[in-house]
Amino acid sequence: MDELIEKFKQFGFNSYEAKVYIALLKKNPATGYEISQLANIPQSRAYDALKSLEGENIIYSTKEKPQKYNPISPKELTQRFKRKMNASIDYLEKKLPNVKENYNEPVHTIYEYENAISKIKEVINNTKDSLYFEIWAADYRHLEKEIASAYDRGVDIKIVGYDNLTSVYATVYNHDGAKELENSFGSRLIYVLSDNCESVMGKIQKQVLWTKCDEIALVIKEFIVHDMYLLDVFGKFPEQLKYFYGAGFKKLKDNILDKKSGFNIH
Repeated sequence: MDELIEKFKQFGFNSYEAKVYIALLKKNPATGYEISQLANIPQSRAYDALKSLEGENIIYSTKEKPQKYNPISPKELTQRFKRKMNASIDYLEKKLPNVKENYNEPVHTIYEYENAISKIKEVINNTKDSLYFEIWAADYRHLEKEIASAYDRGVDIKIVGYDNLTSVYATVYNHDGAKELENSFGSRLIYVLSDNCESVMGKIQKQVLWTKCDEIALVIKEFIVHDMYLLDVFGKFPEQLKYFYGAGFKKLKDNILDKKSGFNIH
């Protein structure tokens, strides 16, 4: 009952009004005294709540003596809640973009592994069209249920997978060097892009960044897609690339990476 009362409060009821409405569903028509007994609240509070609910046309009173009350149906009440909520959302969607024309999407920091996984699950569940990942097999396992659901919704899923990741729900491009990268950064890395607009990235065992910034989404998309290009090419011409660049692309890395940084990426 307490949980039900709290839900009513989210729609503007106070606890007495919620208890009175619920009591009327159990017995109607009913007098104010009967309602106060059923709701287990003082009679004066019951009449205050009845007056308020009647003013909102949620209950109706009879003209007989003593006066009795009837509630509208639960279905009608919930339909009113939906119409009110939808109207408020429509208003905000129309007005909020005009509040500040140069609004920039913030970048949020999410700490701890469980919180990061929870946010990524939320992002996946909200995805409509496409998902791109760079992810370790150990982390993929925590998200597989949500990824499967996205696949069932028709979402296009592509993954750069580390540590021998396999998936029946996505096109997977396998990336070597998982252990070396994890040791270099002190954590497994993760990159998630949803519908080309929402992204999660960072050291998943420490902290990640979450944002709906379009510019960051573009950078993440470019990063993941270029990894997929290179992995696909490497899969078709491994010996030729090894001949030109050495094992693990060592010659290429030596030419590009700053030797002083000690950075060991890809």
